[in-house]
Amino acid sequence: MQITPKTPAALMLRRALLGAAMAAGALAATPALAQFSMVPAPLCTQPKESATEGEREYRVDAAKHLYACYPMRVYRGKLPPLLYGVMMVETEIDATGQVVNVSVVRKPAAEEVAPWVIAMIKRAAPFPVPAKQAGGTVKYTETYFVDKSGLFQAQSVTEGQR
Repeated sequence: MQITPKTPAALMLRRALLGAAMAAGALAATPALAQFSMVPAPLCTQPKESATEGEREYRVDAAKHLYACYPMRVYRGKLPPLLYGVMMVETEIDATGQVVNVSVVRKPAAEEVAPWVIAMIKRAAPFPVPAKQAGGTVKYTETYFVDKSGLFQAQSVTEGQR
């Protein structure tokens, strides 16, 4: 048997609680778009030539270059247990360090993260020149971990996760 008080005070309290629950649900469903609406200007200088010979080693040079370009967007320390977006990207760099192509290998759950990461990579050009790579170009795959605050880490140089 359910007891439902019909007093005006009880009805007002019930209405207020329902309204608060609906508002909380609406806020929770709102995507965090503002921090992904633009990519700041990169702060990096002309990178040096990469001495790496393989794709895996070049990945670390490229990640360090991105960190140097966007120090204000790098998540410092261990990442939280739940991430806003995890995205895998294949990037092709030519013999002069310019970005030839960026393609999404694995889309993030949060749609707004993908164009933000791609724009960040493209704006960070030129990358370290892949001089020791066959043909002077390199194609590498990197996974980016993105927090809801708009801060990121690259898998090749990540500090881990809590």
